[in-house]
Amino acid sequence: VQLQASGGGLVQAGGSLRLSCAASGRTFRTYVMGWFRQAPGKEREFVAAVGWSGVTTDYTDSVKGRFTISRDNAKNTVYLQMNSLKPEDTAVYYCAADNRLTRPGRRSNEYTYWGQGTLVTVSS
Repeated sequence: VQLQASGGGLVQAGGSLRLSCAASGRTFRTYVMGWFRQAPGKEREFVAAVGWSGVTTDYTDSVKGRFTISRDNAKNTVYLQMNSLKPEDTAVYYCAADNRLTRPGRRSNEYTYWGQGTLVTVSS
């Protein structure tokens, strides 16, 4: 599967952005999808993940209550709605996919397929 992330940009603190990740292929519904981010000089970290049906989700603590992950299997797309953005959310955001997972995964090495990344910059 090929992944194409979009929706990044520059936003002021407190603002919102919605990231999208479009996937190729006809088996999107069998993939667990995740979002990760990497800030300058830091390691890639888990942000959120969603199971096959969209019902099961997981979030890192720092984004709980502010970010929402969702998916539209009819459109082969996963979304990350980001509200109340903070300067520390500044990073390149990557979507990831894997069809071996049976639940949302938090480790980057659990995902086989990765998008190219989209830059989110939050100004103070």
